[in-house]
Amino acid sequence: MDKKKILILGASGFIGNAIYKELCSYFDTYGTYFSNRSFTNNKQFVRYDLEEDDIFQILEQIKPDIIISSLRGNFPAQIQAHQHIMEYLMKSDAKLYFISSANVFDAYSKFPSYEHDKTLSLSVYGRLKIKIENMMMRLPKEKTAILRVPMVFGNSSPRIKEIKENIENNEPIEVFPNLIINVTNDDRLTQQIHYLINRNKTGIYHLGSSDLIQHEEFIKEVIEHMGNYHPVYKRVYTTNEDRYLAALPKDNILPKNLRISCQEIIDHHLPV
Repeated sequence: MDKKKILILGASGFIGNAIYKELCSYFDTYGTYFSNRSFTNNKQFVRYDLEEDDIFQILEQIKPDIIISSLRGNFPAQIQAHQHIMEYLMKSDAKLYFISSANVFDAYSKFPSYEHDKTLSLSVYGRLKIKIENMMMRLPKEKTAILRVPMVFGNSSPRIKEIKENIENNEPIEVFPNLIINVTNDDRLTQQIHYLINRNKTGIYHLGSSDLIQHEEFIKEVIEHMGNYHPVYKRVYTTNEDRYLAALPKDNILPKNLRISCQEIIDHHLPV
């Protein structure tokens, strides 16, 4: 059987590149990059300028079975690119896996959110993700998977790099004491995406830890795991009540071996 052909849009970013590394040994995997020159000589990577290039040409050139969108950058350009992807999906057999965000629920702060809850966001970022999700919902169900992801950690993640820099520069680390979240890391997220592709899954998936934790507690525990540091914390109160930013799975539950807890994610951050 021919290997599935996969195209990862935004494959030079933290999440896109982690997905590429997870999938490239199993599938015929391609990726796009924009500014990171280290991908220039990789035959599997194509340069793509979100604001200048038409994604249609890359799709026609590679003819992927599966498109994974992990794009970042100019918001109107992202929307236009995804409109073109939708057109491509309608005239091909391809499927789209879209990396969305728990922020599609950031207007609802009283409870965690589940797959089929109504989306509503107060942030520009959350509204962008909702707009693209809504485009996808107009397509046949078997064509798309919406993967809503919480904050992503991992030893090489931008969030951890920023924490390390702040510690080195004696700068305070922002924590949100009243914010209750779920989290994930790059390793588990990419394994989950691999599973969904293998099983031809479509629909809406919440790919975060199956339990919740306070942001402040989580960050402090991660830093304890990283080494013997004593950083200064800047506690940011956005509200006096507990506020949730968590997308939990209820309808589309993954197998036990693919689930992850907050504690497992904390334990993953080893001293450097």
